[in-house]
Amino acid sequence: MGRKKMELKITRKNEGERGKLPEDESTLGFGTCFTDHMFSMYYTEERGWHGAEIMPYHNLVLDPAACSLHYGQMIFEGLKAYRRDDGIWLFRPDKNMERLNASADRMCMVRIDPDFVINALKELITIDQRWVPHSEGTSLYIRPTFIATEPFLGVHPSTEYLFYIILCAVGAYYATGFAPVKIKVEDKFVRAALGGVGFAKAAGNYAASLKSAEVAAEEGYTQVLWLDAQERKYVEEVGTMNQFFVIDGTVITSPLTGSILPGVTRDSVIQICKSEGISVEERNLSIDEVIKAIDDGKMDEAFGSGTAAVITPVGSLGYKGKEYKINDFKVGELTQRLYDTLTGIQWGKIEDKYGWTTKVC
Repeated sequence: MGRKKMELKITRKNEGERGKLPEDESTLGFGTCFTDHMFSMYYTEERGWHGAEIMPYHNLVLDPAACSLHYGQMIFEGLKAYRRDDGIWLFRPDKNMERLNASADRMCMVRIDPDFVINALKELITIDQRWVPHSEGTSLYIRPTFIATEPFLGVHPSTEYLFYIILCAVGAYYATGFAPVKIKVEDKFVRAALGGVGFAKAAGNYAASLKSAEVAAEEGYTQVLWLDAQERKYVEEVGTMNQFFVIDGTVITSPLTGSILPGVTRDSVIQICKSEGISVEERNLSIDEVIKAIDDGKMDEAFGSGTAAVITPVGSLGYKGKEYKINDFKVGELTQRLYDTLTGIQWGKIEDKYGWTTKVC
């Protein structure tokens, strides 16, 4: 006999205790302005998933021996909700839940029910809808988080888990907004290797990137472009986004071979390009080929894609002590078009012919 279908309990914060909304949405940063409520549910082998509840935002209580703290069974997702004239909408939440379950499989964690979680998320956003910003360029960032909670000191998969979702009103990810950034090519450290967990949205992947990002920032760069772990030859992804290069009119990005994140925005970019008849290649691209294309004047433009910033123009690459400018450090024509198309779909200004948006309320 299957387990009983889980119900969703809702406990609302008292109106007098609700947080104060930002007075000026133009000052919204990223990742600090949290809403009044959160969603959580628990898993044990005996009960399966249970205890689903929307409740006031609060601190977590974990046993000091919780295995996520010792052995890294921690994964998460990131997606956004947008306030439009016709309500509040999500962008491709099904893809995020699909990726969450792929990450869970790789990290020996149990799978969640995507439909149940998306419905709970919609309910959570509806309850906290006053936090969804109104200004163009702002949004409600959504962070589903999945951690192992069984208390033990020993290397084996946990039998207990906590899954929760928190919400955050955000502005632009980069303080410079939609403007070209400087990227440093990392040829010393590596982020992930084939056969590892690079494709999973696991917390440890981001911890592994911090040192390189810190050094790059000290040198005036915004992000790091990773090379493959085996040969330090092929470009992979940037710390917070998938990377695209446009060479002689062809859009080129790294293939999904297991060491990079299968970005939802990456997939959206590829679909848009193909639907518009733009040549797209998912293939290994060496850093030498990139540099040669820049030197030969064949590098039309470059950009990154990701949920946080959507599309980010890349104005230059720093490699082995030399700076290589791309498109005269200007926003490329295709980069601008993709940004306008994606944000237009997200904000309801362009017809969503792909069926990517889902109404919340």
